Amino acid sequence: MVGSLLACALGDSYLKVAVLERTPAIPPPEEEYDLRVSAITLASRAIFEAIGAWRGMEARRISTVQAMHVWEAVGSGSIRFDSAEIGEPCLAYIIENSVILAALQERLQQFINVHYLCPLEVEEINIFEDNAAVTLKDGRDLRARLLVGADGADSYVRQAVGIDASGFSFDQKGIVATVITEKPHGHVARQRFLSTGPLAFLPLDEAHTSSIVWSADTARAEELLALDDAAFTAQLQEAFDALGKIRSVSPRAAFPLALTHAKAYTATRTALIGDAAHTVHPLAGQGVNLGFLDAATLAEVLLEAGAKKKDIGSLSVLRRYERRRKGDNLAMLAATSGFKLLFGSSLPGVGFLRNLGMDLTDAATPIKNLIMRRASGLAGDLPKLARRVQAD
Repeated sequence: MVGSLLACALGDSYLKVAVLERTPAIPPPEEEYDLRVSAITLASRAIFEAIGAWRGMEARRISTVQAMHVWEAVGSGSIRFDSAEIGEPCLAYIIENSVILAALQERLQQFINVHYLCPLEVEEINIFEDNAAVTLKDGRDLRARLLVGADGADSYVRQAVGIDASGFSFDQKGIVATVITEKPHGHVARQRFLSTGPLAFLPLDEAHTSSIVWSADTARAEELLALDDAAFTAQLQEAFDALGKIRSVSPRAAFPLALTHAKAYTATRTALIGDAAHTVHPLAGQGVNLGFLDAATLAEVLLEAGAKKKDIGSLSVLRRYERRRKGDNLAMLAATSGFKLLFGSSLPGVGFLRNLGMDLTDAATPIKNLIMRRASGLAGDLPKLARRVQAD
């Protein structure tokens, strides 16, 4: 998704862009929902609108998040964020990953300067002083002034150019599924912090349908994955009853949760964006949005450099992108990791402090509004593509 967005952001420019993709994207399912969804911020929507991809998402499926309710499983601490408090129609959008990708790829193929090469296998990457070379397994040799790695947490590009990454496993897995509940979700995202990890219900476009992300300690996650549908539904019902009876649960999938951060976002003729540069815990729903901001910022830096006849692959240009994005990304990594550790702690007294902190924050309207504006992408050092002309 992040690489496709970068290609669109560079569309209709003087640059010649090649998007290298190993496997074709799977079209969004027509009747069932994609198990993987993303919480899309208002800043990301602004980017999608600017590059002409938002209409493609609206024409498929999107759901608004008008409020968010977060609470502790043990204790009375809770906090509610409402978009009306900051004068916005919503805080975010829940969109299936396959819908996002379909709209982006539909758009990128409308640009005459963007070439979509798929399917293919990369044989080798070599970096030279004046260009980057990618050799494909079919024998083709592609050369460019800049190579961008948007190839995920296990980035082959990052490894090939020798950029180290640090991080750690959260020793958790995120279980995802689609559920139908007795009560309508009312376009409210809900997250309950359990002792083994947070459980989120994210509203989809049908009133009684939600996407769940159950982040559980690995041992607990394995137990849940081993259950049959009826037993899993019973465990889910016990953990979450805010929407009444859970009427059905789709097949489940799971993915390991980890934090990673590249020690550099750039190297000779190379830049990293998205998960290739950083991954965060999904509890705040910020991961892919950080990647979209990476892509929009890199596009802005490259187009400005090109307009001044500068070499877009030079380190002096690429480091402008790294300086602009690294601080914000590190701050979000620290915040999400801190929340995970805080809410996962069973030390005496920590539970009381968590509950107290949530209640105090809920009562402190200026602080709460600042959190909402930041999380929704309405504040901070935003690239030009992410700045809205006006609210809806």
